[in-house]
Amino acid sequence: MVWGRGAVDMKYMDAMVLSVVRAWARAGVRPRRDIVVAFTADEEASAEDGSGFLADRHADLFEGCTEGISESGAYTYHAGGMELYPIAAGERGTAWLRLTAKGRAGHGSKVNRENAVSRLAAAVARIGDHRWPLRITPTVRAAIEELAALQGVETGFDTPGFDIDALLDRLGDTRSLVEATVRNSANPTMLDAGYKVNVIPGHATARVDGRVVPGGDEEFAATMDRLTGPDVDWDFEHREVALQAPVDSPTFAKLRAAVERFAPEGRTVPFCMTGGTDAKQFSRLGITGYGYAPLKLPRGFDYQALFHGVDERVPVSALHFGVRVLDHYLKTA
Repeated sequence: MVWGRGAVDMKYMDAMVLSVVRAWARAGVRPRRDIVVAFTADEEASAEDGSGFLADRHADLFEGCTEGISESGAYTYHAGGMELYPIAAGERGTAWLRLTAKGRAGHGSKVNRENAVSRLAAAVARIGDHRWPLRITPTVRAAIEELAALQGVETGFDTPGFDIDALLDRLGDTRSLVEATVRNSANPTMLDAGYKVNVIPGHATARVDGRVVPGGDEEFAATMDRLTGPDVDWDFEHREVALQAPVDSPTFAKLRAAVERFAPEGRTVPFCMTGGTDAKQFSRLGITGYGYAPLKLPRGFDYQALFHGVDERVPVSALHFGVRVLDHYLKTA
């Protein structure tokens, strides 16, 4: 294992890319077309100082670029006795919200029908309890159909009374690849109010991590207006677009082929990321992004659980696999 903070998110991809281009330089290998390698900061926050800065102020560095690959895809996902390699062909949009409730400040021992904390707490509870309606995008539908076909499950998308939860149950362990992306979502994550137990504050704030499927923006905003109610204001603290990339394109076919060349026992499937990457900012330059940072992982290695943890690590053999896949794909891209 290679251990270290950021080993899986996503220094391992940095190391593999550098290994590939260094080997090319030593051997005099020239790819079929120009490949731009960009290392960016700030992806975990707004990306304003990383990919956003590059896209907005240095677009010329990416002139002619049509596709990009980055994190969170083509890693081994063991489920249902299968060895899957999900390739990201979409991302939900980012909708980080700030909620503000205003009220009447006063003594904690007095009746107060304009309590900002109570107003905020009620809105946060409504948001946390809300059940978002089904909104299946083409990328997510393709993912579900391929996962279902691998397991001999009928999807029944077009049948009356279609039940997404029943279908997800039939997908077994593979449901986790798709279940968070069939709807918009909003999770309260931060609360801030008051400074003393016997003082009712005049205002209270909260943060909500919202994620929006492609085409779900109007629904998201209208739902937030309704759930927050008349006594709580909300606005976007950070907002970024949702993405979809074609899964029937020559690019996606080559991404599949490169993985399956070195993992013939595996099966590649498309999927949509629950969160987002720097592909959002680069999409402003007309670059179609795919999540593709290949790793071949042993059964029992919980890759997703290591993100942002204190014991991040990646198997050396997985890095060797990823370098071979990237080398092959980039030479044929």
